[in-house]
This record gives sequence, C-alpha cells and structure tokens, in this order.
Amino acid sequence: MLSVNTNTGAMVALQYLNKTSTDLQNTQARINSGLKVGGPKDNGAVYAIAQNMRGNVAGYVSVSDSLNRGISTVDVAISAGQSISDLLNELKGKALAAADASLDTASRTALNQDFTALRDQITTIVQNASFNGTNLVDGTTTDIQALASADGSKKITVSGEDLSLSGSIVTISSGASISTASSASTMVATINESIQNVNASLAKLASGSKKFEIQNDFVSKLVDTLKTGIGNLVDADMAVESARLQSLQVKQQLGVQALSIANSAPSITLSLFR
Repeated sequence: MLSVNTNTGAMVALQYLNKTSTDLQNTQARINSGLKVGGPKDNGAVYAIAQNMRGNVAGYVSVSDSLNRGISTVDVAISAGQSISDLLNELKGKALAAADASLDTASRTALNQDFTALRDQITTIVQNASFNGTNLVDGTTTDIQALASADGSKKITVSGEDLSLSGSIVTISSGASISTASSASTMVATINESIQNVNASLAKLASGSKKFEIQNDFVSKLVDTLKTGIGNLVDADMAVESARLQSLQVKQQLGVQALSIANSAPSITLSLFR
C-alpha cells in the first residue's frame, strides 16, 4: 500500500539506524575508556564483582604500606644492633688490654677513657634508633605489629629487644669502667656475655624482618593477581572493539542510505496523479 501519511519502511529504517548509532556510541565509549564494563549499566553483576575486587586491592595496598613500615622499623633496629655489636667487640679489646697488670697508669687511663666513650656511644645509638616514632631497642616498645590481611583481622608481630646499658641483653652497666686490672678482667666476661646476647637479639630481629618481607612479597603478588582478574572482567578487547567500530560505521552509512530510500518512497505516488 502506498501512503503519504504512514511510511512504515522509513520507521523501520529509522529504528535500525538508531540501534546502530547506540551500538556505535557504546563501542566508542569502550575504546575511549578501555573498559567493556565501565559502570553498573554495562553489566551490573560483573561491575559488582569488579568493585569488590578493587576494594580488596585497596586493602592490600594498605597492608603493604603497613608491612613496609614494619620492615623499615625492624631494619633500623637491626642496624643499631649491628653497631652495638661492633662497639662491644671494641670494648672487649680495650678491656683485654687494660687487664694486663703490667700496664702503666697513663696507658690504663687512656684505655679507660676510650672504653667510657665507646660505652656511652651505645646509649647514643639506642636512643636514636627510631623509625616513624617507634624504637625497638630502647625498651619503650615491646613489639611492633603490621597488617597481614585486607580486612585487618590478621597481623604479624615482631618483638623488640632492649639493648640499653645495664639491661638483660647488654649487661654492661652505665657506669662500667676498666680503671684497674681487676675490673678490666671482670669486664671481659661481662662483655662476652653481652656480645652473645646482642647477637642472639639480632637473629630474632632478622627473623622478624624476614616475616614482614615474606608477607609483603606475597601481598605484592596477590595484588597483581587481583588486578589481572579485574582486567579480565572489565577490560575491553581493543582488537574486537576496533573491528566492531568499523563494522558499525559501515552499518550506519548503509542505514542512512536505507532511510533516505524509504523516505523517498511516498514520492512514487506522484506518478499516479500525472
């Protein structure tokens, strides 16, 4: 039927053209954003899963930050412990030298002055072995905790080691001296005990740092895996989108031509009235 009031062919052509234009806009949006699921309207279920995984990634980033702070804090404590261990070795050498009964007074006095300076340096090191306000070797902090899970329910704990003078680890008193051969001889045994204690403490701190590092390495790999999973869910395949774009562009051009032909159909009725 020929009608100038209702052009069914043009309406159908327009519907297909509008559908093609919508598909073209969606494809262009995917190409611009690189995402096939950029929001809930694209795919609500996939978007919800991806958002939950993004939340987990954000949580693990915080876990990694916490672990890195823990590693740095323990590493500072280890550096302090190593320096103290070196000082104790020097103190032992001074004490052994001063234990010689044949030493003259001037030499013993010089050795004692060196001993005192090295002894006090231990206190200086202990007081300055802080990171982010936490000191694991001065006795003020019993342990340090770092996050180990994205929900904060699991933590890794590393105990502090009090390396202060007159303590249970460094048993040398804050007023220790080697002013006599007898005190120097006694001090050698005390220093030996302190050296063994400090080295044991260093082993514990190193073990704690290793725990942080192992967990941090695992978290890093886990974050990479989660990001890959999110990409698999929401990232657009640019090769597919490129092919679809070209196809839709051709389809749009054909749709415009089809609509033009449909719009010219009523003009055929003019030939009936010539």
